[in-house]
Parts: sequence; C-alpha cells; structure tokens
Amino acid sequence: MFETLLAEIDGPIGHLTLNRPEKLNPLSTATLTELVAAARWFDEQPGVKVVIVRGAGRTFSAGADLASFGGAQPVSTRDAADRGREMADALERMRAVSIAAIRGWCVGGGLVLAAACDLRVAAEDARFSIPEVDLGIPLAWGGIPRLVREIGPALTKELVLTCRPFDAAEAKAAGFLNRIVPAEELDESVLALARSLAAKASHALFSTKRHVNAVTEQMLGTMRSWSDADGLVTAFADPECAEARRAYLRARRERS
Repeated sequence: MFETLLAEIDGPIGHLTLNRPEKLNPLSTATLTELVAAARWFDEQPGVKVVIVRGAGRTFSAGADLASFGGAQPVSTRDAADRGREMADALERMRAVSIAAIRGWCVGGGLVLAAACDLRVAAEDARFSIPEVDLGIPLAWGGIPRLVREIGPALTKELVLTCRPFDAAEAKAAGFLNRIVPAEELDESVLALARSLAAKASHALFSTKRHVNAVTEQMLGTMRSWSDADGLVTAFADPECAEARRAYLRARRERS
C-alpha cells in the first residue's frame, strides 16, 4: 500500500514502520505524505486501538531527507516544506493511541515524529539529536511547541540552539520518554504496553487521549505552526543559512 512505510494490523494493534533501513529511515516529502495517509488509514479501521510507530533496522529515523526537498516537487516549495507539520498533526490527531518505539538514532524531524506520538519507549542505547540550527534551518514541523509541551521552554531552547546530542537517560529525565528498556527487550516491552492499552474500553481510551490533547493545545497552540513552512523556505533561500548547511554536511562527510 505504501512505498516507504509498512502499515499492518494485528487485531486491535496497528504497526506503522518507516521502511528505508538502508538509508536510516529518512523523512522525505514522499514519506511524510505517506505518513499522513497511513494515519488516516488507521482511522478507517474501527477495531484498531493502539498503533506502534517504529523504524525498520537499527535506527528510528535519521530525520528530514534534505535531498528530497531540493529537487523537483509535484507541489509548491512551500507545500513541500509544510509536509512535516501535516505529518505531525495527522499522527497526533489519529484516533488510536500511538506508541513510538525508539532504537538507535532519533534525529531532527524523526524526533518531531516521536513527539507527535502519545507515548514514547526507548532502548537504553537510543540517541537523540536536533541538528537543524547547525544546518542553517529552524526546527519546523511543529517541533518547537511539541518539545516545549514535553520538556519545557528552557531545555527546548538549549537542545535546539546547541544541537548537542543527548542520550535516552537525559531524554527520560527531561520528560520526553515514558520508559527506557534494554535494547533487546524493546519490541517485547512495547508490544506488552500496547496489549495492555488495547484491552481497555475504546471510549475511555480515545476520550482520555482527546481530552489531554485538547488541554495541551489550549496551553501551547500547535495550530500556530502553519507558519513553520515559511521559516524553512526562507532558510533554504538565505545565503548564510545555505553556507552553514554546506559546512555541516562537509564536516559530516569528513567524519565518516
């Protein structure tokens, strides 16, 4: 049904997998569009109560696929830049409760994807990074309000501005993660959590999710993130931002 994702159902539990492990599951415009469609597809499956979101292979997601934003697009540049916000909004508004199962690296846009999920469980060796500012672009896709919601404004500013990596222990202490488990137990632990939630009455489950989301939306207003795409378009056109992006990519190639 999808080219870059796997969407499967096992009774009341859905599985949504980023399926480009050879590229570390980057989020191209095509993948973002498919994630929106997948969220809507799960909403059309009345028996699904919980959806587990994961990346195939050793990494949750390496973040935005910048190369896909620079080439020819079937939509306008701004619409392409807005795909990430649409993805995060679609996952957050999905009726089923979503659980992000995070192993390996969770980078930039991948972290926004995880933040759009209701619950987050990570392997002990999971690592996180928000490199956007080093790339000369602002963190978009509604990432700022979602991070403020989960970890507060001061730590959001620090992690986004410094671009420093952080580990699962720090992410858990900050409130971003619900649980940390040994790497070899991640799949089993997440499935056990999903089964425990799926055993509950649908109305109570879905009403609680919508109630919490309504309260936090009033507090932070993720709807204002529609303008994030304008910041991305400006950053891609700005010479200083472009040079920062080239310098970052050169340094990364040299390290590898």
